[in-house]
Amino acid sequence: MQIFDLKSQGAHPFEEREKNIIYNVEEFKVRIIKLPADGKIPDCNMLSYVMFYVIDGSVDVTVDQEMKSINEGQCLISEPATISMRSTDGARIMGIQITARKGV
Repeated sequence: MQIFDLKSQGAHPFEEREKNIIYNVEEFKVRIIKLPADGKIPDCNMLSYVMFYVIDGSVDVTVDQEMKSINEGQCLISEPATISMRSTDGARIMGIQITARKGV
């Protein structure tokens, strides 16, 4: 068992996103994402299911060209898709990638 303090968990810029992984097993991966004001993550073709939980702030997430805003305390869950993200005022997000099972 592990406990993570998501409010104080450090985060590196997008270019160093692999350093933001706080838990990684075959079935899923958890990372902290920190977007500065006017920060963005470009289109990513996600082969896994994803869940984004906003710890602080708010973000606009585009999933296959459909944009939704999610705010502190809200969560977005998506099937495999092309996903991008932008924050006007900055945000901290927990992102979880869940491996899609084959044949399901």
